[in-house]
Amino acid sequence: MGLFDGVKEAFGADGMGELDGDRETPIDRWMGWNAKGGEEQKVAVGSKTPTDFVDSMDTKNYITVSLPKPMGIVFEENDSSYGGIFALEISDGSSAAKDGTIKPGDQLVAVGEKKVSGLQFEDALGAIIESESDKTKLVFFRGKAEFLYGVAGASQEWLDEFVSGGKKVEA
Repeated sequence: MGLFDGVKEAFGADGMGELDGDRETPIDRWMGWNAKGGEEQKVAVGSKTPTDFVDSMDTKNYITVSLPKPMGIVFEENDSSYGGIFALEISDGSSAAKDGTIKPGDQLVAVGEKKVSGLQFEDALGAIIESESDKTKLVFFRGKAEFLYGVAGASQEWLDEFVSGGKKVEA
């Protein structure tokens, strides 16, 4: 066996390095090299950013929709470490299904001009129920909760300004 045997396989064309679970070290985790079969996301070798990262401070990753009630969206609460709610499913034949904009997994950020990101299930849903207009404006983030609420998530100031339509919000 030569000194460099296996190097080509370790640094394959896809740029992803995978290690056997029993050989993973703290350095491997620090470098983003995941063990096979792990629940962790794949990370490009030498990178600390998951390959499926969605930037929560990029307005392209948000969608806005105005829907009449009943909307036909089944909401689910995120993991308690994040808070907030997301669209679990869209009911067939509903106003949300006819509109076609919302997809399962979208994170609810605002109802009208009220920011609901990070709120508990009852509080976030309450904002929809309390809405009295013919159509209710909903703002969603198209990405995972960890990208909205995690360490790389949008700052509260940025979200406040985004939800208010670019108007500066006084604290």
